[in-house]
Amino acid sequence: MTLEAAISVLKRAVQLDEDKSFSEALVCYQEGMSLLMSELKETKDDVIKKRYRDQMNAYLDRATKLKEFVQEKKTTGEYHEQIKIKNGQVGYGYAKIFGPYLDKSVTEVVVEDAYIRSTHQIYNLLRLCELLVLKGSVQVIKLFTGQDDNAEKRRLQNDGLQELVKSLKKYSINLQVTYTNTLHDREIRFDNGWVIKIGRGLDYFKPPSGKFCIGYCDYNLRECHQTDIDIYFKRK
Repeated sequence: MTLEAAISVLKRAVQLDEDKSFSEALVCYQEGMSLLMSELKETKDDVIKKRYRDQMNAYLDRATKLKEFVQEKKTTGEYHEQIKIKNGQVGYGYAKIFGPYLDKSVTEVVVEDAYIRSTHQIYNLLRLCELLVLKGSVQVIKLFTGQDDNAEKRRLQNDGLQELVKSLKKYSINLQVTYTNTLHDREIRFDNGWVIKIGRGLDYFKPPSGKFCIGYCDYNLRECHQTDIDIYFKRK
């Protein structure tokens, strides 16, 4: 079973590599090689051992070159990769999308999304904020979003966001909310240089089929709408 898992993960790594989803590819290369190493330790046949070692060396060589390529592009400020989520796909929760670019150097996050208005959209922001809390280094979150023309909807939006502001203060995070009607792009920026542009903003998940269905709480198990995610690195 370990060998089958290793083959599956490494095939996924190669596909992601070809699709220019470099960060995901590197994670899969590392996971696949770890699984292959476990299989190697259990193998007694010297011929099979040599084949596994040769395969590992080939994948290690590609992963090393890919890591060097990413670092070079980051240095020149030309890094770009794209994640294409197909309609109905699962496995793209916020930790999967944002996690690889969040490290302890991130202290400020800027969220530009015109549609953090309705209850489920504010819940999306809440899920992102929970991820940022778990990272433990974020001090400021700046939200730029729009408002509905309806006064009651504006009140509900403001009440929800202000409740989130108070909640985040308990974790020493300052959420600053700015309402504006001039937003065009939807993007999230980290002050370590990473910029994530999402076609649908944070709202790329399909509604759950019920309140007691798998995927209701865990976004990684929630089906997604088709959307493209572009990831850039901009030098400070």
